[in-house]
Amino acid sequence: MGNDKELMGKLVSLCKRRGFIFQSSEIYGGIGGFWDYGPLGVELKRNIKDTWWRDMVTGHDDTLVAPGAPACYAMVGLDTSIIVHPQVWKVSGHYDLFHDMLVDCRTCKARFRADHLETSECPRKPSVHPGGHTECDLTAPREFNLMFKTHVGALYDPASTAYLRPETAQGIFINFRNVLDTTRVKLPFGIAQIGKSFRNEITPRNYTFRSREFEQMEIEFFCHPDQSEGWYAYWRERRFAWYTSLGLQSEKLRLRDHDPHELSHYSRGTADIEYAYPFLPEGEFGELEGVAHRGDFDLRSHMEGKLVRQGDRLAVETDEEGKPRYPGSGKDFRYFDDQTRERYIPCVVEPSAGADRTTLAFLCEAYTEDAIPDSQGRLESRVVLRLHPRLAPVKAAVLPLVRREGMPEVAQDIYRKLKRHWHVFYDERGSIGRRYRRQDESGTPFCLTVDGQTLSDDTVTVRHRDTALQERVAVADLIAYIEVALEGG
Repeated sequence: MGNDKELMGKLVSLCKRRGFIFQSSEIYGGIGGFWDYGPLGVELKRNIKDTWWRDMVTGHDDTLVAPGAPACYAMVGLDTSIIVHPQVWKVSGHYDLFHDMLVDCRTCKARFRADHLETSECPRKPSVHPGGHTECDLTAPREFNLMFKTHVGALYDPASTAYLRPETAQGIFINFRNVLDTTRVKLPFGIAQIGKSFRNEITPRNYTFRSREFEQMEIEFFCHPDQSEGWYAYWRERRFAWYTSLGLQSEKLRLRDHDPHELSHYSRGTADIEYAYPFLPEGEFGELEGVAHRGDFDLRSHMEGKLVRQGDRLAVETDEEGKPRYPGSGKDFRYFDDQTRERYIPCVVEPSAGADRTTLAFLCEAYTEDAIPDSQGRLESRVVLRLHPRLAPVKAAVLPLVRREGMPEVAQDIYRKLKRHWHVFYDERGSIGRRYRRQDESGTPFCLTVDGQTLSDDTVTVRHRDTALQERVAVADLIAYIEVALEGG
């Protein structure tokens, strides 16, 4: 399927109907840029985060050189606070530089990001404007800082000002020395974190793609400067392959290098892994994950003070008196190699993925409409979410064929045994065909039907979501059968 806004509408409807995603504060009319994950959505998003953490952190073998990697490396994790010392954001540059250009329409009073307006034509429908006008009377663009401001403590004054973090990365950088001092890791190594970030977007849009509260899955990978280009290439390929291994079609993904004018002031190279979301025009892609070569900018900044580019190098920014405008912590973030006796500030490669955008991409990819034969052999249309089994919110549904003859009791016993291993669902209401359809829309890989034969030979019918094909499996073998199927995909 190509990009299709009609498809996007159907997906949004399914997400609401089946309990994947709800508009936040919906009973009060909603609030722009904020979303709630329902019973199925929270399981899907959690499975994506758990799979990422397993594949990137806990499942990583520190003793082997991974395919394509320059050397062995270690991975550890952190969970840092949402509110940090305000100096963090001044030294990192967010306080001065983290902004979009904002314009207002003097006629309709609407507010837009300047880079989202290709012409002076108003994005709003004429019907919402006084007199139905379509040419905006726009103000001059002005800077709008995207950080959410708050206050810490009882006194409401400038000294108590703090900010909700706009990214998770800085919490890792300021804990670099703590990780070195409390673990046995040696360079190269990565620090991973999953957590919420907040950006006061001017115009949040495209469902959960651009929102004001979102979750990141991020790695800061520390390495020797001479090896940094090799690690940058490794993480680009490693992260791209992760998405395809879980079901995103490679033709809907691309790895795009940033043009020089797109690069952040500290970046030595950045590439975006992009996905062809159906709400975008044909041929366009939206950012799914960024992989950035950040050099030694972050550790140096927190060590020395805010860095700015001066010609072809970065230097500490000073005020009119020649003093550091925003001084660093003074903490020594140099790494000492006890083998080579070398001391240096590590370079950083940062693969940073959005958990919400990733969830949306997998939902878009999984949404399918097809037709399968009914009990009479006639083709019947259905909607199915073909999610990878590792990501599926519910792994199996246990369904007694009828609510009599002891079938519910047997089905409940099977349900309880499987429940110890996975999130499974029990349903005995309605026709078996309708129950199958509900599970297809929920993305459940397997339906286990307890019928008359179960009572005689202790087997169940296993129906496969993607093909609707059925086979008999012994109850005693179900756990092993599902375990293999979930890992194999």
